[in-house]
Amino acid sequence: MNDVQNPTSPITNGASQPSIELVGGPFAVIESDPGVFTSLTRRLGIRGLELIELYDIEPWATDHLSPRGLIFCFMWRRDAHRPTDFGDPAAERVWFANQLSDDACATHAILNVVLNCPGVDLGNELRMFKTDTEQMSPVMRGLAITNSPSIRLAHNSLARPADIRGALNALTTTSLLAHRAKLKAKSAPETSQPPAAKRAKTNGTPTKPKPGPNTKSKGKEKAKPQNRSQAKAKGGDPFQEEEDEGGGEETYHFIGYVPAFGKVWELDGLKSGPLEVGELPLCHDQAQASSSSSSQPQPSQSPGWMATVRPALRLKMSKYGASPTESSSNIRFSLLAIVDDAYESASDDFELAKRERGLVERRLDALEDPTLLSSAPTLFSSPPLSSPQLSLLPFAKDRIYAPDFGARKLERDMKLLRMPKEELTGAWEGCVRAGMRAKVVVEDELWKGVRANTDDVKRRFDYEPFFKEFVKRAFEEGVLEGVLEGLKR
Repeated sequence: MNDVQNPTSPITNGASQPSIELVGGPFAVIESDPGVFTSLTRRLGIRGLELIELYDIEPWATDHLSPRGLIFCFMWRRDAHRPTDFGDPAAERVWFANQLSDDACATHAILNVVLNCPGVDLGNELRMFKTDTEQMSPVMRGLAITNSPSIRLAHNSLARPADIRGALNALTTTSLLAHRAKLKAKSAPETSQPPAAKRAKTNGTPTKPKPGPNTKSKGKEKAKPQNRSQAKAKGGDPFQEEEDEGGGEETYHFIGYVPAFGKVWELDGLKSGPLEVGELPLCHDQAQASSSSSSQPQPSQSPGWMATVRPALRLKMSKYGASPTESSSNIRFSLLAIVDDAYESASDDFELAKRERGLVERRLDALEDPTLLSSAPTLFSSPPLSSPQLSLLPFAKDRIYAPDFGARKLERDMKLLRMPKEELTGAWEGCVRAGMRAKVVVEDELWKGVRANTDDVKRRFDYEPFFKEFVKRAFEEGVLEGVLEGLKR
């Protein structure tokens, strides 16, 4: 629960924003921080999921999380994959969109993964978007994402003001250069130069320059981040996948991994389609088939698919780790896991224990443990925490999240009503202890949301006007020159 401002609904109002735009806008850079990505899922309208950072991919670090998908951030460079590598007929059923806009790979990675996960509450707007784009090609789906105001505004709401201005400036520069090139081509005489092939033959010069240390890929925006968490994204032609080992400025990119239709897929918006990683274990394939046929949310994915994707992740980490000239401790990638929201799960457990306690107490004539008896009335008060910082939290009294909560409570109620009287005291004590455990988890998630919101406010605050005014006042007071001279010395 990291987006404490509005965790369950998109930031845009469908009544005031059009569903499509003929001319879209740029996507700004956002950080590869799990809190930022969780906030992005909330603002896209996705409920019940959060993203956490993984520091290891071994079973002991991942199996208890039951991840639904993975997002891998790495320093991008071209690889040797060709369009012929994406000819699997099973890939046609996978929802996949090409990335057509610079710096939009974070949103593309989330959508490519989440829209292939069964039982996820996408929200009305994103559910309609998936339905409308179901029969589209990957390129047209990418165009639909680029021209969606709600998706673009949700993405840019998590960017720094300076990065938004940088994206607008890059778009302006690109448009201006394209316009100048078009005017230059029109004004050039048709017979002023021989055809390129003849000129190359006459002069003996190659028509294709060799890649050098300063060679830049066409359609890619290169930028060197200040740290690992500030990941620069790229865009351009999704079908340019030739090998390119030339140097240049650093560019970071996000790709997704998700189990779907009996296989594990690598979803890279800059490639022409989903790339098969491996076959799923039979038990996971059957479980997913049953969950796909149901319209109700299902439990988290089986950890069996992680065994399939783990070798591919090791290869990626080895390939995109530190460069040969740097130490191995300089990690150039990060891995995020999409998991079920811990807050909603703990909140449901807390609410279930609170209601169970009331039923048990109605059947008890006397209580044996006075300590538990005295703590029970205050334990189940709402909200769990009282602090001015929590005033922004959308905490609703007696709110439940899981769609099967009523069925679970009815089953527990029937069990308690049929329970012998001598067992009620033990059931009551177990209920209170379960509530204590759930309350601790709920409080931890609430404070995690407060910290994430604080970091988000600090990250997105525009400090540039303050710096301008500070320098202006220092100059007017005549102290700026002295400060600069002191810095020079």
